[in-house]
Amino acid sequence: MKDQADEPKTPFRLEEATIAELHEAIISGETTLVGVVQHYIDRVRAFNGVASMLVTADGAPVAKATGTIRGMQPLTFPTQTLKASDVLPDLDKYVGPPLEFGRMEPTASDPSVQQQFGMIVGIPNAGQVNALGTLNIRGERSATCKGDFDKHPSLGPLPPAAPPICEYFRHLPDALERAAELDALYGTNPDLEKMPMYGVVFSFKDPFDTKDMRSTGGGDAAYDMDVPARDHVLVEQLRNKGAIIFAKAVNTEYNGRAGDPGGRHTPDMVLPSVLGYQRSTWAGNPSNPYDTTRSASLGSSSGSALSVSTNLVMASLGEETRASCRGPSNHNSVALILPQKALIGFDGGAIGADIYVDRTGIHCRSITDCAKVLDALKDPVEGYYDPRDHFTTIPRSAILPTPYASHATSPGAPGSLKGMRLGVIRESMVYQPGSLSEEPIVTAAVKEIKTVLGGTLGATLVESSHRLWKNDPDIEKMKTDFCTALARLVPLLMPELLFRLGADGQPVFKEFAAAIEPTEFMPGKVFGSGKMKPIDYFVELAEERIAPPSNLDIATIQNQELAMGFRFHIPQYLTRRAADWKKLGFSEKVVDFAMLNARSKFWGDDQRAAFKNWEEVTDMRNPLDKRQGVNERIMLQQLLRRVDMMVLYENHLDAFVRLHTPFPPGKIGGAGQPGLPNNLRGESFNGPNAGLTEILIPAGYVSTVYDPVFKLSDDGKRYLHVASDKITPVPEPGMPFSLVFRCDPGREDVILKVASAYEAATHRRIPPPSFGPIPMRSRELTEA
Repeated sequence: MKDQADEPKTPFRLEEATIAELHEAIISGETTLVGVVQHYIDRVRAFNGVASMLVTADGAPVAKATGTIRGMQPLTFPTQTLKASDVLPDLDKYVGPPLEFGRMEPTASDPSVQQQFGMIVGIPNAGQVNALGTLNIRGERSATCKGDFDKHPSLGPLPPAAPPICEYFRHLPDALERAAELDALYGTNPDLEKMPMYGVVFSFKDPFDTKDMRSTGGGDAAYDMDVPARDHVLVEQLRNKGAIIFAKAVNTEYNGRAGDPGGRHTPDMVLPSVLGYQRSTWAGNPSNPYDTTRSASLGSSSGSALSVSTNLVMASLGEETRASCRGPSNHNSVALILPQKALIGFDGGAIGADIYVDRTGIHCRSITDCAKVLDALKDPVEGYYDPRDHFTTIPRSAILPTPYASHATSPGAPGSLKGMRLGVIRESMVYQPGSLSEEPIVTAAVKEIKTVLGGTLGATLVESSHRLWKNDPDIEKMKTDFCTALARLVPLLMPELLFRLGADGQPVFKEFAAAIEPTEFMPGKVFGSGKMKPIDYFVELAEERIAPPSNLDIATIQNQELAMGFRFHIPQYLTRRAADWKKLGFSEKVVDFAMLNARSKFWGDDQRAAFKNWEEVTDMRNPLDKRQGVNERIMLQQLLRRVDMMVLYENHLDAFVRLHTPFPPGKIGGAGQPGLPNNLRGESFNGPNAGLTEILIPAGYVSTVYDPVFKLSDDGKRYLHVASDKITPVPEPGMPFSLVFRCDPGREDVILKVASAYEAATHRRIPPPSFGPIPMRSRELTEA
């Protein structure tokens, strides 16, 4: 028998490599950091380009347009366009507001380069995904200090037209230069205890400030200096731990566009759909690596997960407001740790959308690597506390005293979860009767949970109940489920919930409205036909002596009034950024909403109008005729955390498992899921609204997809999104989906054990077939 030691060693391949495998290759001399960075640059040049085309009124070709330099070459945009009537039926009968057709326009940040504005669609088999918007490569890492304005100091003085700040900026090494520095300092003997991220190449969602790359939250804004003076604290930690700060990932600008507070500004043109637009006016729109006609996600951190999935980087930090990390992880088949709000900071040195729920997420291809990154983000002195992010003032008991990576080591052996009790959140799997869109993923997820978690791994499953779910007779039923917990807690913690009105002005909870008698606090005249005093109703409800409203569930309560915090956050961020530059002797004039708007462009006119309305907001409080958004966020977080804990305690559960979403990624620029009932998105919002730790692990793929379609309304004034029973063909291996594991703060060791066991037992991730390995350059070439 041949000795195992005699077997030839498999050559190192960067694609799909783990952090441990990278370090092993560096120590053995198989590669250098320069070789690693150069290979990622080569992959960027091969795969990271424009993946969308314009939708125009006539479908006629557009003129060639010059884009920014990316990966040492200019972006090239397709001149071919798609005729709008091929997307929108009965367009000749449309009589609504003017449509915002696709067009090429100069950017505000650099008028010499152009970008796509208005309507777009994904390009079939594009061969590119547009995951990374800015590369840390000299000459292209800033629009302010671009080209020769960023030439290396050894090459002589800057051109006379260079802004004075560029002399300071050009002394910062780019990614290749930093890799060469580290190679020269450490060679094959890096101190991995002090630098656990040594050589790990990172991308960052654009809102994270990076002192050596353009940072504008994805927006097309002409700052005096588009690079901040200092790093976000998490970027700084990774840089200190040996990481290569390589790229800024494409994202929906300003983390999902922050909504519209309302006001006198309205769009001059409308978009029939923004589905699949995880879009930056400066950097463009990403596409899904498993089908480039589809969205990279329904979340704004798309480029972060996409860059990891397509092996353009090894790891990435994203940000989540609602589903901005989990969506990209789910739809790009990568692992994710989304720590509790705010174990690790976000809002200190970053542009957020909703500071009450914004939080950082970690994308890698394995949960072990995610946990290693989480450990590396901890400062040796301050821990995870960030003085610029006040939410990081969490109890120290909510932080594990042991390394997080030490708990993500389960081999996934049969029976390895025996004795553990997992609560299955069926609210994440319900769908309306007769709907086809959700059925393929829900069916696959139900089977995966039962056969792997409850079968192979041996966990005891305990499922919740819901009016739209038929309980599995083989699985234990929760004695206290989410609906029961809400009925007990809402009367005490958030009684206002039951008085809510829907968009139609009618009560959301009609059974409650019909049961109570009028009082002086009634909203409108739609409540109060019954005989119970509201306070007596609440006592009876909390004590379970009356049945709760049938739609009082974890989904329906998630709807919140828009908070005015974005109006506070942006000027705070801008003034902090300007103050940092002032300390270094430079001036930044973009310090308020008015100047930001004056120097910005937006890919959709709806965003221009929304930002003008934000500029005119003068009070953190909502208008008196509206609910108070700030208060609701704080109250809802407390309610949801206690609901989760009640269900965990009373069913003796260790953790929860759920489906992220029953929907596959939609077509870019296509119709959205019609109506998207609350029950299909509300449970997905529970994690961020409660600020609870969640972990996503790829769980498989589905090849059956039902895409909704457009239909012109009867009055011809708008396009409706309607369901279809036609199956859309998708490439192999299909569209990915993930399972989500959730725990209470301070119990991350439990879900790391569960998640790593599931990952090790299944290995469901399949790399995107169209973005496979490319040859690595020889060591001699990369050292030259």
